[in-house]
Amino acid sequence: MLNDVAKKRTCVDALYKAWKNKEVTRDDYDLVSIETPGRPSKPELIDPLLLKRRKLGSETGRAMLIHAIAHIEFNAINLALDAVYRFRDMPDQYYSDWLKVASEEAYHFSLLDERLKSLGYNYGNFPAHNGLWEMVLKTDHDVMIRMALVPRVLEARGLDVTPGMMERLAKVGDHETVDILKVILRDEIGHVAIGSYWFKHCCESFKINPEQTFRDLLVEYMGGGIRGPFYMEGRLLAGFSQEEMDDLVAMMA
Repeated sequence: MLNDVAKKRTCVDALYKAWKNKEVTRDDYDLVSIETPGRPSKPELIDPLLLKRRKLGSETGRAMLIHAIAHIEFNAINLALDAVYRFRDMPDQYYSDWLKVASEEAYHFSLLDERLKSLGYNYGNFPAHNGLWEMVLKTDHDVMIRMALVPRVLEARGLDVTPGMMERLAKVGDHETVDILKVILRDEIGHVAIGSYWFKHCCESFKINPEQTFRDLLVEYMGGGIRGPFYMEGRLLAGFSQEEMDDLVAMMA
């Protein structure tokens, strides 16, 4: 619920360190639905369809792209923390994994924030959207559904688009941002892999088929298909089976 960006980053790292050092425990508490997580007053959140296209030939266009990615990474901190807070009946490793993700997302945000400042802009200078958190609310009743649809759909979309963004930025000479995206892509493959692992863990505990379950959830929550094309190598590294990838290609919206 912290609104201050710098304080959130510091506290995330402190919490992860305290958990690893066994200085905090998993106490009982009353769960609440978090309609609005902690975030600064800016950026203004608007309908995604109203967001302007980013032309990378100009410095402002590159700043807008970096800002959009920074907004995703900031939201990803809250996403990971909610996965820790909300689902209390998982093995200890689950909480270690998602606290690690939260800490790495905070690091990603700091890299992008510094890059944005080097171009003369700040986080909050451009509008953004709230699509990631909307899916968190839709999945706050079931850890299996959360693992399927947040890391394996929304965050995996980042795997698909990042190589193309890196190529476009390299063409306009923005190698500083490309280097940051290399770090983010490497770590995000690991984050999606964590989601894949715990999704399959849940499916095994319920004795249900993960591939069929994933297909069913895509139909129920995403209208059947998701956007492609897909970064095949990255998704396979992140825990998708070849059968799932074949399904995704066949269902591609």
